[in-house]
Amino acid sequence: MRPTEEIEIPVPWGIVAGKWWGSRLKQPVLALHGWQDNAGSFDRLCPQLPAEVPILAIDLPGHGKSTHYPKGMHYFIFWDGITLIRRIVKYYGWTKVTLLGHSLGGALSFMYAASFPEDVDRFISIDIAGPTVRDHHKTASSTGDCIDKFLHYETLPESKMPCYGYEEMIDLVLAAYDGSVDYDSVEVLMRRGMALAPPHFNKEGYHFARDLRLKVALLGMFSMEQVLAYAERIKCRGTPLETSSLRLEYQINDWLVQLK
Repeated sequence: MRPTEEIEIPVPWGIVAGKWWGSRLKQPVLALHGWQDNAGSFDRLCPQLPAEVPILAIDLPGHGKSTHYPKGMHYFIFWDGITLIRRIVKYYGWTKVTLLGHSLGGALSFMYAASFPEDVDRFISIDIAGPTVRDHHKTASSTGDCIDKFLHYETLPESKMPCYGYEEMIDLVLAAYDGSVDYDSVEVLMRRGMALAPPHFNKEGYHFARDLRLKVALLGMFSMEQVLAYAERIKCRGTPLETSSLRLEYQINDWLVQLK
């Protein structure tokens, strides 16, 4: 079994937490999870991949064990992620990175590969081909509501933070995924995705570790023209994968085996 290690990467607002699978002496694949998930998304996949290929799965800001943005800051996740990946690449001094992303993480991999086409060797995108496209009229009509929700979540007193029993929390997440994730997988995600209510909450049970403001983090979406313009800049090898495949780990294995 390959060794795993919890890591923390310093950033100006705190830390980005992650889990490093395999050797610390080799440059890893950087694994990026989906919206409102965490690095645990890869806990069941990484043991099935080549042991010779290290993988660093991070919690995006506001997710899992990573620091939330300070009050007053919006999450523009499809854009922020490009800068975040660049921070991590510069922090470790990596060259020619390989990115593995699920959903939002796949879109961030796409955008980074387009923004720094000479610096990405390949990226693997699970369940998404590129950034989500949204009609400008829909974005315009929802902007005001998003801003009001953001301000509401930002000023929500801790006494109003919902807390749940363990099984209730698991059931809530299961229902949210609507059958696409099983009970065991939800338990894996919630190892980083929930936390015991601190004493000053004056409540018992667990609360979601992610930042509530992530619920309104979908401002700054892309038009089709933007996505196509970025796509034209990508030079690396890339592949989209569907998690409906029963042989997903073998598809990724085949793609990564060249790194051994």
